[in-house]
Amino acid sequence: MALNSSLVRFISAPIPPSRRPLLVRASASSAVPRARFSARSSESTTVQQLQRPLAEYMSLPASQYSVLDAERIERVDDNTFRCYVYRFKFFAFEVCPVLVVRVEEEPYGCCIRLLSCRLEGSPIVVAQNEKFSASMVNRISCNKRLSSNSSSQQLTTDTTIEVIIEIPFAFRAIPVGAIESAGTQVLEQLLRLMLPRFLRQLEKDYQAWASGDTSRQPLGTGKI
Repeated sequence: MALNSSLVRFISAPIPPSRRPLLVRASASSAVPRARFSARSSESTTVQQLQRPLAEYMSLPASQYSVLDAERIERVDDNTFRCYVYRFKFFAFEVCPVLVVRVEEEPYGCCIRLLSCRLEGSPIVVAQNEKFSASMVNRISCNKRLSSNSSSQQLTTDTTIEVIIEIPFAFRAIPVGAIESAGTQVLEQLLRLMLPRFLRQLEKDYQAWASGDTSRQPLGTGKI
């Protein structure tokens, strides 16, 4: 009986803090390395004003523009559009972003905001759809200090884009800094190529609108 009583007291006795086992909780989300890509760029161009001033064109409803730079644009509602962007290479993989954007009217221009982004392309690219987030804001404006009677106007686009992605296992041997540098360079190159083209499209669409060209296709009514 004495032995049993001693055994019970030993088992039920509290463990001193110094002898308690150390419990470590592992968090899968915190252990996954992430890379952040970001870029910002501004472009301006001088537009010759026609009889109908540029400021009047810039105040059109979002659905009347015909300038989002994409292979195909689908209308979601009056201010929201799904854009299938041109394909590009990242490392050895082909990427085609599918963007849902909202066009918001602003004084002397508009603002295009990214609502969501889905990736299409190589299988390893598609597998990242649940493992990244993206944000983009593109503001387009004309110079409010110039009157509608001026022979020319200044058109400006300012774009900021950021992507945060979980680094795929196959790339984890590469330093995060090297991946972020490569990703940022891709975004910067895209902006350098797309913003001047976007302004040319905007100027061309303004000229067509100002001259009453009925062949213009508002957003979401066909392939741009």
